[in-house]
Amino acid sequence: MTMAPRATPPFRADHVGSLLRPAELHAARADRAAGRITAEELRAVEDEAIRDAVALQQLVGLRSVTDGEFRRATWHMDFIYQIGGIDRAPGTLLSTFHNEEGDITFTPDAIQVTRPLSVDKTIFGEDFAFLQSIAGDSVPKLTIPAPSMVHYRSGIRAVVTEDIYPDVESFWSDLGAAYNAEVQRLAAQGCRYLQLDDTSLAYVNDPSQREYIAARGEDAERIHLQYISLTNAAVAGRPADMAITTHLCRGNFQSSWVASGGYDFVAEALFNELDVDGFFLEFDDERSGGFEPLRFVPPGKQVVLGLVTTKRPERESADDLKRRIDEAAKYVPLDQLCLSGQCGFASTAEGNALTLDDEKAKLSLIVDVAQDVWG
Repeated sequence: MTMAPRATPPFRADHVGSLLRPAELHAARADRAAGRITAEELRAVEDEAIRDAVALQQLVGLRSVTDGEFRRATWHMDFIYQIGGIDRAPGTLLSTFHNEEGDITFTPDAIQVTRPLSVDKTIFGEDFAFLQSIAGDSVPKLTIPAPSMVHYRSGIRAVVTEDIYPDVESFWSDLGAAYNAEVQRLAAQGCRYLQLDDTSLAYVNDPSQREYIAARGEDAERIHLQYISLTNAAVAGRPADMAITTHLCRGNFQSSWVASGGYDFVAEALFNELDVDGFFLEFDDERSGGFEPLRFVPPGKQVVLGLVTTKRPERESADDLKRRIDEAAKYVPLDQLCLSGQCGFASTAEGNALTLDDEKAKLSLIVDVAQDVWG
C-alpha cells in the first residue's frame, strides 16, 4: 500500500541526530585542547566536517539533516551550561552505563543554579545558522536536551539552594519560561524542526530509577507529569508550522545504556498530554518492551520507531524491520508510523562502537525500508 509522503517532520525515514565524528575532527579537538590551534581553526575543521555530514545524509536519501552535533562534547551539557543562571560544578554522583562486556562508571561534571534562570541569547543559534546555510533543499533539524534534563539526575535541592529558589514552583516556572524563550528565538531564526531529547521520560519506566527518585525525597510516581507540564510550557506559543518532536532513550554512551523497561508507566500521559508532533521511541531490543503502549497514541501524532540499533554494527534484516513495523501497526495506524535509529550514533564525542561505513549502511537501510513500507 502506497501512502502520501509526509510533507512535514518527522519524516518516514528519519534519524535522531548525532553522528560519528570523523578522525580529523577528533584530532582538531585534541589540538585545540593542547593549544596547538585556535578556536577559529577548530571551527573551520568543524565546518568542513559538518558539510560532509550533511552531504552524507542527503546522499542516503534523508529529508532532514543535522550538523551531527559535531560542535558538542555531549548531547546535553553543552546546551545546559549556556542557560543563564547555570554554572558548571564538580560532580558528586557516579554514573553507571551497562553493556555486554561490563559496566562503564564515571562521575561527570554537575550544575549549580546561581541566579534565577533565563535565556539571554539563542543557544546554538550561530551553529544552527551554519546548518541552515548549507542544508539546500533538506529540512535543517536542531536537537536540544529537554528541560527535564536540568533536574532529573540530581533533583532540585542538589542544584538549587533555597536562597535562589525558596519556592520550588518558581524554579519550574522559570525553567519552562527560559526554554520557551529559546524556542521562540529559534522559531524567529527560521527553525521549523526542533527535537527535544529526553532520557528522563524513558528512565522513569525503570522501577530502579523510580526508587532512586523516591530515595532523594521526590514524588517518583508523578515526576513524569511534572516533566510533561514543563515541556508543554517550553513549547507553548510556537508557530503552527514549527514541528517539535521528542526523543526518548534509556542511555547512549559508547554503546552502553542505563535503564530498562517498556513505556507502560508513562504511555497514557506521555502520548495524550505532551504537546509535541512526534515521538522518537527506542525499540531496538528487549530492554524497550513491546509495542502495546502505543495503543494510547491519539490521532494526529507520529511515532518514529527506533528499530535500527546505533549501538552495534550488525545490520538489521530489512524483512525483520518490516515485520516489526507491522506488529507496531496493530496498536497505532501505519500512517502514523515512521522509522529511525533507536538513538544517535554519538551522543557524546566518543561515539558508539561502529565505523562510518556502518553508520552509512544503517541510515541507508532506514531509507530503503521506509520506501518499501510507505512508498
